[in-house]
Amino acid sequence: MRVRPLTCTETRRGDQRVVHSLGDGTVHVSATSPGGLEGAAAPPELPPSPRQVTAARHDATFGFSAVFDAGASQEAVFEGSGMRQLVELAIDGFSCTVFAFGQTGSGKTYTLMGPLTQSEAQPAAPGVLGLMQRSFACLLEQSRSRGSDLVLSASYLEIYNEQVTARPAAPPGTAGTPHLHCPPRRVPQVRDLLSPGPPHALPLRWSKTRGFYVENQLSMDFESLEAITDLLLQALIPPTPAGSQRRRTSAHALNSHSSRSHALLTVHVRSRAVSTHPAPGTWGGRGGAAGPSKEGSLCFVDLAGSERVKETGSSGELSTEANSINRSLLALGHCISLLAKPRGKRTHIPYRDSKLTRLLARSLGGSGVTLMVACISPSSRCLSETLSTLHYASRARKVTTKP
Repeated sequence: MRVRPLTCTETRRGDQRVVHSLGDGTVHVSATSPGGLEGAAAPPELPPSPRQVTAARHDATFGFSAVFDAGASQEAVFEGSGMRQLVELAIDGFSCTVFAFGQTGSGKTYTLMGPLTQSEAQPAAPGVLGLMQRSFACLLEQSRSRGSDLVLSASYLEIYNEQVTARPAAPPGTAGTPHLHCPPRRVPQVRDLLSPGPPHALPLRWSKTRGFYVENQLSMDFESLEAITDLLLQALIPPTPAGSQRRRTSAHALNSHSSRSHALLTVHVRSRAVSTHPAPGTWGGRGGAAGPSKEGSLCFVDLAGSERVKETGSSGELSTEANSINRSLLALGHCISLLAKPRGKRTHIPYRDSKLTRLLARSLGGSGVTLMVACISPSSRCLSETLSTLHYASRARKVTTKP
């Protein structure tokens, strides 16, 4: 659980801090909701939606594996959340996932990727790098310390209004070697995160051996972790006057840079121990006796923030986007609620209710290892969404997988 600081706007407005970290993985919420609180009477399996018209006093304590208050550094979040262990498990051949969840403007993208002002020309200071960049550095560090050789490939997808889009074939001379060539099709209002070219819609399939997967998904090999970092920076470049942009973002009353899609970056890690004694025909051609290979993955999921149209002031296209975002998050919350029940009492898990839950099916209830980073605002104005996120995360904590 990560609690962001109050913003300058919230401070000037006089918002009160209603969330406090008590230490030892606990967070306390103490506030009164005058004039009614939307969502206070919601059923436990879904984020709140009914309206309560009387004032209510909220005084509750929640426990999590770790809680990071407003003063926590990016490094503290990386080390204290277990992210380093996930990187090590991916090298050992496990399928690992980390996803950030929370209200719009709660700090999800900052936690995963760092500040949005960074670019290839002006990279972010080391102290504010997000979980993604730190994980890439950790991959390289672990590779050297273990004496293993790594082969990396990556794919970057976004789900916008329940459409899955991916990078089209790389133009000649660009970095990376595409495994598959997919003729591009134009999909209105959707852009790929890695290429300025036309968007490419991809179908979502299911098979007994692979589970849910994206058909014709492009995967690109990289010779260095720096190349993957460069792609992340490209995704952070703001729109140009010509209209070229990466991930869908828009401004509303609560967030000037609100993500309008769910983004999934998957790094596939193939590792093999390498001996220091030269031997012919070695794997990767690097001059050492090769040991058994392992294939793991590390998936970063930056979920679009939940939002109430009444609070954001969204209308038209923004309202449509908000409805799609909330619908997929509701489906995710329903799956998490069912998975949190004891195995003997579980009913059918409706992964097919949205493309998001299909793509996360293996991470949530399969054989992978998953870390959820829930981000909340301490502002009294965001109390309703903060309580929703806290209950959401409490249910997710009960979900267990068998890696």
